[in-house]
Amino acid sequence: MEFEEVNADPFSTEERVALREMVRSFAEKEIVPNIDEWERIGLLPRELHERAAEIGLLGIEFDESIGGSGGDSIDFFTMAEELTYAGRSSGLIMSLFAHRIALAPIVSQGGPLLVDQFVRPTLAGTAIAAFAVTEPGGGSDVAALRTTARREGDFYVVNGAKIFISSAVRADFIVAAVRTGGSGYGGISLLVIPSDTPGFEVVRKLDKMGWDCSDTADLAFTDVRVPVANLIGAENEGFRMLTELFLSERLGQAAIAYSTAQRCLDLAEEWCRQRSTFGKPLMSRQLVRHKITEMAHAVDVARTYTRQIIRRVAAGEILVPQVCMAKRQSTDACSFVADAALQLHGGTGYMRDTEINRHYRDARVMSIAGGTNEMMSETVAKWMGYV
Repeated sequence: MEFEEVNADPFSTEERVALREMVRSFAEKEIVPNIDEWERIGLLPRELHERAAEIGLLGIEFDESIGGSGGDSIDFFTMAEELTYAGRSSGLIMSLFAHRIALAPIVSQGGPLLVDQFVRPTLAGTAIAAFAVTEPGGGSDVAALRTTARREGDFYVVNGAKIFISSAVRADFIVAAVRTGGSGYGGISLLVIPSDTPGFEVVRKLDKMGWDCSDTADLAFTDVRVPVANLIGAENEGFRMLTELFLSERLGQAAIAYSTAQRCLDLAEEWCRQRSTFGKPLMSRQLVRHKITEMAHAVDVARTYTRQIIRRVAAGEILVPQVCMAKRQSTDACSFVADAALQLHGGTGYMRDTEINRHYRDARVMSIAGGTNEMMSETVAKWMGYV
């Protein structure tokens, strides 16, 4: 009995099973009937944020004292898994929960005024947040960040540009990485910039290969005057916060990747049992069965490893290379399984209006966003002392 308790699956406790049931019910009612339309128009309605907040989904992992729902990272990942399975879109999760990364530094370093102004309304679903780091020509090279915030009295004057920013079209405010000091990592700060500030501009809404329902934009800042009070933490201390946020973001993407892979596997299994060729179901073909087996193997390995890292990080361990490995493992699995699942669907899978086609298109960005897989391998190499 003691052995069973120690090794009990934390993702399947009674409370988290109930959470999964609530998430599935929410998805079947609010998302499934509408996801095709949201994909077509390229946006989620603001009302979805309010409905998700009403049942506590937006606030998972945020303390109740600041308007959250409580719980920990395992609760969040449990929710994310189930929403991927039932909501049928990883892009929806990236858009609906863009605030998870944007709000984290405000909560930890921003102080009560910033929490009241930005965190509480976001967790209530009445405000939308975006997190802006990537810049033209910079990619994952944060040390090369060029958007400047020059102090003038009680204001910072911000000039520069950001690209590929999720939820930026609808965002009420942006948590942006800006350069307040010298070159390199040491001169970076985080600043909250309301989107109605003069000089702030959504340059264009981007037309992407996938994640269609997740609005993504390029931004411009031209002499944007932001109160010094909107600085998060100490000036020039932003890179330390970014490092923590990147780990959280990458672990989240790993979880969404293996969950998307599982959904693709489920769709492929169902299709191969129902679809008949030459008088027999596809699943009766040895070649098909073996391909399904390879897919199941990839999903299980990615999920098992990533969940282990999630548990260790939740317990307080700092696992930079392991998080990078988890993202690489899960996104590789997602790419393989999505591709194989679409192949098994044949011509039907090639049709844009099918669910498997959406997952195939969405899967492609997962090895790019949040740090490319090549960057993940280089980070691991450095931490392992291979460089």
